[in-house]
Amino acid sequence: MSNRPLAAAGRAIPLLRIGLIAGIVIAAVAYPVVAFTGLGTKATAHATEHKTKLLTKALPAETSYLYAPDGRTVLTMFYEEYRQYTKIEDMSPNIQQAIVAAEDSRFYQHKGVDPKGVARAFVANARSSGVSQGASTLTMQYVRMALRDSATTPKEVQEATQQTSLRKIKEMRLALDLEKELSKEDILERYLNSAYFGHRAYGIYAASEIFFSKTPKDLSPVEAATLAGLVKSPSEYDPASSDQKDATGRRNYVLDRMAQLGYLSPDAVAAAKAEPIRLKLTNPPNDCAAIPEKFNSWGFACDYLKNWWSSQPAFGENRLERMDKLRRGGYRIVLSLDPKIQQAAENNVGAKDATGSPFANGIVVSEPGTGRVKAMAVNRTYSLDLSDNPLSSNPEAGPKVKASYPNTVAPLLGGGDLPGYQAGSTFKMFPMLAALNAGLPLSTSFNAPYRYQSKVFDGWAPTNASGAMTGQQTMWSGFGKSVNTYFVWLEEQIGSEAGIRLAEQLGLRWRTDVDRDQASPAKAKKWGAFTLGVSDATPLEMANAYAAVAADGRYCEAIPVQAIYNRDGTPATYATAGGITREVAKPRCRQVVSADAARAATDAARCPTGDTPAKGGCGGWSTADSVRGTVGRPVAGKTGTTDSTRSAWFVGYTPELAAASFISDPDNPFNAVGDGQSQVPIAAVAETLRDALKGKPTREFTPPSDAIVG
Repeated sequence: MSNRPLAAAGRAIPLLRIGLIAGIVIAAVAYPVVAFTGLGTKATAHATEHKTKLLTKALPAETSYLYAPDGRTVLTMFYEEYRQYTKIEDMSPNIQQAIVAAEDSRFYQHKGVDPKGVARAFVANARSSGVSQGASTLTMQYVRMALRDSATTPKEVQEATQQTSLRKIKEMRLALDLEKELSKEDILERYLNSAYFGHRAYGIYAASEIFFSKTPKDLSPVEAATLAGLVKSPSEYDPASSDQKDATGRRNYVLDRMAQLGYLSPDAVAAAKAEPIRLKLTNPPNDCAAIPEKFNSWGFACDYLKNWWSSQPAFGENRLERMDKLRRGGYRIVLSLDPKIQQAAENNVGAKDATGSPFANGIVVSEPGTGRVKAMAVNRTYSLDLSDNPLSSNPEAGPKVKASYPNTVAPLLGGGDLPGYQAGSTFKMFPMLAALNAGLPLSTSFNAPYRYQSKVFDGWAPTNASGAMTGQQTMWSGFGKSVNTYFVWLEEQIGSEAGIRLAEQLGLRWRTDVDRDQASPAKAKKWGAFTLGVSDATPLEMANAYAAVAADGRYCEAIPVQAIYNRDGTPATYATAGGITREVAKPRCRQVVSADAARAATDAARCPTGDTPAKGGCGGWSTADSVRGTVGRPVAGKTGTTDSTRSAWFVGYTPELAAASFISDPDNPFNAVGDGQSQVPIAAVAETLRDALKGKPTREFTPPSDAIVG
């Protein structure tokens, strides 16, 4: 790439420049007869050899693509430099010839450094008392770009780009060595994939798409000459600017050079120069906010993907490294969302005024046995533009803080840094499951009073929501009616810590100071209110935890992808602690409770939904008895409400799918949704499961053994 003149102060700088160029000429001519005096030590030779080997393997940063589940529909991309690596056989000969003509006409004659070019530049620069010509070959330019792109520290970036004779000499030596390792075609391919063409276009694939909306294979001579002309100065020769005069002049220069090298006939050049530059600009999407409008709600799943990615050791040692890999690693990522299930979820979430409500109603659907997230929907628009949002309903938020509706990118469904929402009696699943796994049978009976004075939890005296819950209860009826005093008593039988630790094994995390303190070893044994769901949780966590019950006690980590491929097309992998190589996108599952305990919990969990358990009785009524009729197949689940109905929940599942829905004000947890909206999450789950499973064969739950029924 030609060097551009720098401002001179008096006569010192021109003389310095002449000396610099002279030193480069001597070094270029002398190598390898002398080993760059001062640089030719054995240590330097080893370092250069090592660097050359790195350059032969180094590939430039490449854009990562996020696909819909069909593996073909691009939802968005992630990049710092928009680039897709392209093999030279997939590039038009026009662009190969144009870049040689524009940047290094002797590319196929020299061996990495062009002595004639160096000498010519020396003479020209000496005459002009400045730097009017450069001497960098395509190989030297590629070395510079590769060193810059592979730099991991600011110092390495500076060393790769600083204007010094030392850098130039190192560059020459690496270029000479590189040409011994790579063919001219390999070097040209790498150069064309590394060069910057302006307009965020890094590499020829991006340049072809951004400026002409086509692939490199289809570039005409005029288009190729236009792009090749940009490399020298992308901003100065930008054809997308209002005035194309400079861009046209530079293009015509490249066309003339192509004729001089025999790539084009004089007539072809004359015809090409008569054409105006015709652009067809494309603006490549970047990040989740750029997902197409028709897939807007998928933005929440995209955002969850990013948060999940940042926690995966397979992609780096820390969050910064992992996100850098996402934006530079050239991955092909296929989301796990199921379009049919996602559409069902979108159709069935809502609150009083849909996206105009301060109350967020969201739903997450998880697949038992894999942990793959099949749907994420909330009555919000995924957008960074909060300008039309009203002010927050939280009086402590400040006078100018915007609400999270109708637009937001906040991770309201989980997977981010928000704590979630109090989940109420949906937490009763955890002590019940722990009790069953410890050997207590479903028929475990207790005469539950309206108010229960705890003998374990320091005299705590919880009450039931209704006097109708008073009386003899089992796990079936206690769960179906959501009898608080029964579950506090049950918690005492096994210890509250057992349910807390089981919840952790099923994926729950404590995100507030209060929850972390209560769940700590010092206090967990006294956290009796845990069973009433006073802790915050996200719908993603709850859907996945209940999915483990549906999967016979086999918990699978929540995962937002069905496939991740490296830039070479191989599946992305990681090494386990035991040294086993596994695919990153494969389910990661473990047995948390026995299959029989999970089946027993499911039998009790059929009671809240109006379904009929295989082995027991529900006690005559339940908290969500409409669910079975809506879903139209075997279904289990649990309702949950908090004090003053500040939030309401329902988590339901079939053998195939688990879904968790909530309604709450994410901006102000004290803004109660009210009893009137407690049916919203129940309907959202029931109708989503119904629509998602429409046309699928009905599957039955496996009954528990007689031994655990009792």
